[in-house]
Amino acid sequence: MPAARLRLTLFDLDHTLLDGDSDVLWCQFLMDQGRLDRSEFARRNEQMERDYRAGTVTPQAFSAFYVRTLAGRSVADWEPLRRQFLHERIAPRLDAASHALVKHHVDAGDLTVLSTATNRYLSELSAAHLGFEHLIATECEVGPDGCFTGGTLGTLNMREGKVTRLHAWLGERGLRLEDCDSRFYSDSLNDLPLLLAVDHPVAVNPDPRLALEAQRRAWTVLSLRPPA
Repeated sequence: MPAARLRLTLFDLDHTLLDGDSDVLWCQFLMDQGRLDRSEFARRNEQMERDYRAGTVTPQAFSAFYVRTLAGRSVADWEPLRRQFLHERIAPRLDAASHALVKHHVDAGDLTVLSTATNRYLSELSAAHLGFEHLIATECEVGPDGCFTGGTLGTLNMREGKVTRLHAWLGERGLRLEDCDSRFYSDSLNDLPLLLAVDHPVAVNPDPRLALEAQRRAWTVLSLRPPA
């Protein structure tokens, strides 16, 4: 008999496991902390979220807007606020159903990966909180002085970039996607490239555009929380 294929299970974070968007919540948190000018950022933050949901913002514009909020400070400078953000704004939005779903796949022995467009610095605490060992995220540039520059590094982990980054991540481990029994949970049509690349796409509380696509393709639809 042929050897069993490695089970690879991928999760999106924002609006999938998390009831909300990490980047949007981060901006709101920084405004509440007086770290961002509300008169400047509130409207732009809301518009960016609308454009993302509509699929009209480019990965470059989306990532640049949010990564720039870190610019000028080091990892150590941000650490107290980052942990406060996790406990006050993120953890309460990661409900029991999300934790249980991740734990189910971890306990089953799946290679379980969180793949998010949110930058690594913001998302790595969320990944650890949910029990993920592996994270693929947008990477932030750090300058020679140890401070975030406000720029990104490499391929952005958004839309087609999620597929590119996954192939690279697997390749570093001597694996290929086509050799895995793969599954991906996501809420958004922005993730269509990766949903199409896996064996078992799952639409989780899908946005209207993904709901239509899931219905058309007879994909599994899962609800982790009541509809908005």
